[in-house]
Amino acid sequence: MLKFLSNAWALLLGLLLLMIGNGLQGTLLGVRGEIEGFSTFEMSLIMSAYFVGFLGGSKLAPEMIRRVGHVRVFAALGSLISAVLILYPSLPNPWVWMACRVVIGFCFCGVYVTAESWLNNAATNETRGQALSMYMLVQVGGIMIAQGLLLVADPGGFILFVIPSVLVSIAFAPILLSVTPTPAFETTKPMSLGALFKTSPLGCTGMFLLGGVFAAQFGMAAVYGARTGLSLAEISMFVTAFYLGATVLQFPLGWLSDRMDRRMLILLASAVGGAGAMLGMVAGTSFPVLLMAAFLVGGTSNPLYSLLIAYTNDFLDRDDMASASGGMLFINGLGAIAGPLITGWMMGLFGSPGYFLLIALLMIALALYAAYRMTQRPAPTVSETGVYRPISPTATSVALDVAREHAISTADAEQDRAKSA
Repeated sequence: MLKFLSNAWALLLGLLLLMIGNGLQGTLLGVRGEIEGFSTFEMSLIMSAYFVGFLGGSKLAPEMIRRVGHVRVFAALGSLISAVLILYPSLPNPWVWMACRVVIGFCFCGVYVTAESWLNNAATNETRGQALSMYMLVQVGGIMIAQGLLLVADPGGFILFVIPSVLVSIAFAPILLSVTPTPAFETTKPMSLGALFKTSPLGCTGMFLLGGVFAAQFGMAAVYGARTGLSLAEISMFVTAFYLGATVLQFPLGWLSDRMDRRMLILLASAVGGAGAMLGMVAGTSFPVLLMAAFLVGGTSNPLYSLLIAYTNDFLDRDDMASASGGMLFINGLGAIAGPLITGWMMGLFGSPGYFLLIALLMIALALYAAYRMTQRPAPTVSETGVYRPISPTATSVALDVAREHAISTADAEQDRAKSA
């Protein structure tokens, strides 16, 4: 671990600053939109636009890197992020914000692809698992730190928009001054969605449903808090609770996933997440209950993302895992685009409780479908399943490939130990 940190500390620091900037702008827009008098539907369009850009970036960023190299792509996209962050308070118009969110989503995806490539290059077979764990902690930690920065200035002014712009700009320095540009990488053509669904109906369905849940957490949580009348400090704690739950419960659920039928664990985690959302829906007037609901939803949905990827890989040949990951990300992206739009519609129809109602419906639907799939084919034995690796929903296909390589190398090492025993 120390050897990896000595080689990658600057990269991890830069990634932390990027995540703080991204986490702050997402929550801040939800609060500022309320101040500007934007409707729930307008805010849902604005939040959905981020995922449109992110999905587009996942397709185009690798080609940009092949054409001009990692450094130029990283610097160009990072500069655009800094500029767009300043445009938000300067042009408080929902259509302008929607266009800005598309650009921001595209740029952050490209920046993540570039940074994850450097991270993979800095890791060895022995340290790849540590690199993944550190990367996830940096991502989640950055988002949680960002919620605290929401309290340092008036969200109706400019300062809170300047802070993430400065952080993103500063993030360039440690990364660009410390890493060696990696060669342009070749992306794998994604597996067709039909073939992927045939291989793992539960994996595909679950990724689509979770896309809606993640979009509600990352995009609409602050909108919900503002519409409910929470104070700025309460909104900050509410959003943080989602990611605190993800941090606390990720590894216990990961430990269980390597020791039991993963479909049963998907069912149980989804049911707990659905129950947590229902708790927030029926008792949302109590702030401690809201925090508990957010903790349970975040603590189950984030591990479910990694769990569904691991479950799908259990039915794939090693050569097909890379192509399948692109399809899984695309399906999740479609769900993420739809998530804020449906959340906004539900909140318009049922008021603030519609936020948790949608999350509850999505999680319960996943639990029921997992129960149905358990009747359709036998589960692979525990010895036949791959290794679970925690992956953040904000990661790109590069991070998924790193996780896949680590899982394969770990499985090979275990097989070698078993043969020599």
